[in-house]
Amino acid sequence: MHLTRRAIVASAVLAAATPALAKTRPIVIAHRGASGERPEHTLMAYRLAVEQGCDFIEPDLVLTKDGVLVVRHENEIGGTTDVAARPEFAARRTTKVIDGERLDGWFAEDFTLSELKTLRARERLPELRPSSAKFDGREAVPTFQEVVDLAKTAKVGVYPEMKHPAFLASQGLPIEARLADALRANGLDSRTAPVFVQCFEAAPLKTFAKLSKARRVQLVGGETPQMVSADGLKAIAAYADGVGPDWSLVLPIADGGLGAPTPLVAQAQALGLAVHPWTVRAENRFLPSKLRRGTGVAEHGDAEALCRALYAAGVDGVFSDFPAIAVAART
Repeated sequence: MHLTRRAIVASAVLAAATPALAKTRPIVIAHRGASGERPEHTLMAYRLAVEQGCDFIEPDLVLTKDGVLVVRHENEIGGTTDVAARPEFAARRTTKVIDGERLDGWFAEDFTLSELKTLRARERLPELRPSSAKFDGREAVPTFQEVVDLAKTAKVGVYPEMKHPAFLASQGLPIEARLADALRANGLDSRTAPVFVQCFEAAPLKTFAKLSKARRVQLVGGETPQMVSADGLKAIAAYADGVGPDWSLVLPIADGGLGAPTPLVAQAQALGLAVHPWTVRAENRFLPSKLRRGTGVAEHGDAEALCRALYAAGVDGVFSDFPAIAVAART
């Protein structure tokens, strides 16, 4: 039977809701869109990711001053927009302590949506991604609703991350209920909806579980391996449906290459947790030495080999800045 592109994508999204199918066909999650090739978290980055065959697009969520969910990797927007070049917003520059880190810049929660929409997105890593930087200034910061609308039209899933929820709550802008309301309004408040809600903080995920039926994923950084120990995974399974570890917690780097898989995948799946490691990037800077090609940090190495190794380790999905590579490795 010859399937259309839309039918294939729809099948992948349905597979994500069915563990038995998801295990045979890992999902490809477009990390901030096709963010290796277009400025991250722009509609053009998401559209390209869909064209490349991704199953889910991943928007990071922060809030505006007037409480609207918008899509930025961080609430500090100096690195991903042209705000620093806007004299009308020069006085908005400030210093804040967010999750223990002191940051200087401009912050989304200090702008109304109408003000934020006057800004234009730009490439965050121009020295590594000059071809993406050529698209600077073409698009505005999207709202979460705009990304959901795109996903619905393209028939792919959405994989939103709540960014800095504890900090936002301290500013009088709790994010959990707003996200739950948005999912409900878009028909995504169910266990089988093509959506996963992710966060590095456990408490907001537990709060979100009381507000929405959408599936939840606990993100885990490489600096906190104890969270994905046998006991740590049992704790996560009490409030989440999946775990999103740094990929090195699945495939440790050994002698400059990829070592044998850790027990993480088997232990997590035995508890009913999906495993979606992050983030496969093509640039040499982000790859172990044996997968690098050429000498420059911006040159592309063998990211497809990393994807193949993760799939072979049994993961249920992979985050990538280059969805085309993850799709090619899967097939």
